[in-house]
Amino acid sequence: MKTPELLWQPTQEQIRRTQMFAFMARAAEKFGFEADWPSLHRWSVTHRDLFWRQMLEFSQIELTKPATAVHAGEGMLETKWFPGLEFNFAAHLLRFRDDRVAIEAEDELGRTRRLTYRQLGEQVASCASAMQAAGVGKGDRVGAFIPNIPEAVVAMLATASLGAIWSSCSPDFGIGGVFDRFGQIEPKLLIAADGYSYNGKKIDSLERVRGVAARIPSIQRVVIVPFMDESPDISAIPIATGWHDFLDGSRSIARAEARGSGVMAFESVPFDHPLYIMYSSGTTGVPKCIVHGAGGTVLQHMKELMLHCDLRREDCIFYFTTCGWMMWNWLVSALGVGATVVLYEGAPFHPDPDHLWRMAKRLGVTVFGTSPKYLAACENAGLKPGDRHNLSKLRAVLSTGSPLTVENFRWVYQNVKSDLQLASICGGTDIISCFMLGNPILPVHAGEIQCIGLGMDVRAFDADGRAVVGQKGELVCCSPFPSQPTGFWNDKDGEKYRKAYFDDYPGVWRHGDFVEITERGGVIVHGRSDATLNPGGVRIGTAEIYRQIELLEEVVDSVVVGKRTSDADVEVCLFVVLREGRSLDDALIDKIKKRIVEGTTRRHVPRHVKQVTAVPYTISGKKVELAVQQMIHGETVPNRDALSNPDALDQYAGIV
Repeated sequence: MKTPELLWQPTQEQIRRTQMFAFMARAAEKFGFEADWPSLHRWSVTHRDLFWRQMLEFSQIELTKPATAVHAGEGMLETKWFPGLEFNFAAHLLRFRDDRVAIEAEDELGRTRRLTYRQLGEQVASCASAMQAAGVGKGDRVGAFIPNIPEAVVAMLATASLGAIWSSCSPDFGIGGVFDRFGQIEPKLLIAADGYSYNGKKIDSLERVRGVAARIPSIQRVVIVPFMDESPDISAIPIATGWHDFLDGSRSIARAEARGSGVMAFESVPFDHPLYIMYSSGTTGVPKCIVHGAGGTVLQHMKELMLHCDLRREDCIFYFTTCGWMMWNWLVSALGVGATVVLYEGAPFHPDPDHLWRMAKRLGVTVFGTSPKYLAACENAGLKPGDRHNLSKLRAVLSTGSPLTVENFRWVYQNVKSDLQLASICGGTDIISCFMLGNPILPVHAGEIQCIGLGMDVRAFDADGRAVVGQKGELVCCSPFPSQPTGFWNDKDGEKYRKAYFDDYPGVWRHGDFVEITERGGVIVHGRSDATLNPGGVRIGTAEIYRQIELLEEVVDSVVVGKRTSDADVEVCLFVVLREGRSLDDALIDKIKKRIVEGTTRRHVPRHVKQVTAVPYTISGKKVELAVQQMIHGETVPNRDALSNPDALDQYAGIV
């Protein structure tokens, strides 16, 4: 197999300066293995008890009670990590109390805010005191229906400081979508904003907040954060309080505690105590409520941020995300490193396509996180950020949400910066972290994720459940890891949890992606295995077709699904959104099919090619193939509120 194009190679000096190198050298000397990447990863998996103990120490997480062991029990469903250990998640993220900048916040309206670590600690102390006065305590749920603004971070940390559980939804959800999530977990307190903006349009949230509060009887108080209006009218929500009024009653006490003793009170909790409740996409029914433990979340995030991203105090990290996507939780954990976290609220291309790159230059962003969809949009807009802006401080670009194509890789190195680490990362809400990601001591090859994460026993299984290298297979993880969910909410016997991940291969986590692990130890993602096409019994990942379609300048977006036939076969269906003024004629259909044949195989060529006006996406920006598939089969698509553009679905009914 031909080696993919080498796009970046760290120098020996760059390698030696990384935290990954320091951790590797220390562990190799202490435990007697070769100080190279393959040996380090092998040791981290085969001696996971030693690795995770070293990672706990390296993360400098302050414990209120040490663990009695690294883990107890065997197997992925029985293992309990660090029994006896107690700590507090918020205490780690707030361990710095100085005047370095903790949060830089900006929205598409041009408003900016800045919080130092000292100011952040004071605000969290005030909010925690107010929550406690409102009756929020250990194990209670706090729901957030809020934009990506500093108050979201403050309220989350306050929740965690009390040992309560945080769960958030993006503010563009409808009432039904919020109810399907928060209605299951029964929050005591709801934090919401009066509205948000997107693409220059101001959207009021108060009517939806009122509807949510009315439908969920567990909510005892609603706190409204002013975003669109400094003094929003909240009179229609009887149990609502303004954010500033909510904090005022406890502010003086909290500030005295923070400034007097220098330490605010943190509730000590076990390693697996619930911290976050996340949600599956919900496009196939009511979303599953995925519970993540405090210890597993922070330990995994510190590993990924400190080692795989080489993040330090002097760094400034940005990720384009909403509060409803796990990347928000991941981004905020960078506070535990002491870095500056950049929050952006709004549309990435407003008021123009260059907006986020200007922001990166102005704030001195060193790690820029985004998605393949955004990078492709920048390319289509003809952007050359490296020519227009001084991005000398930028050293890494991260991308997740879907597979990063070879063309995406090349565009970044040709148009953003030639000397940086482009890290495609892949994991998900299910593990609130990554299975595969970047590595600052390894080269970057076009179309390939650099490595499997430390401590992650990831393999590709063929149809017979055998691990394969150099060919496509199911992404699985064969050994326990700390950021596995502690379970699903209201799933007392664990049946839903087992069915979601362990039904196909007993005792082995099946993630639902097709991947190829290369001889170098890199990973190529071929798309979701649950969106797999099987024409003639041959398994085809949709990403293989998308990769070819994206080369056609006539096509703006596309979605590929399979249509079942009467003889139990599958016909490949391709739906395309074309550039303005273009229409799908026979010549363009022939061009599309030829491109797919040349780039893949004849088995990949769609039986049906149709023009549509839009492709449906989830609110977190993921293409929804399954919902399109349901529509073309005349089936009902449940929970359309999980989509950012549900009306786009209607045109697919009876289209083929």
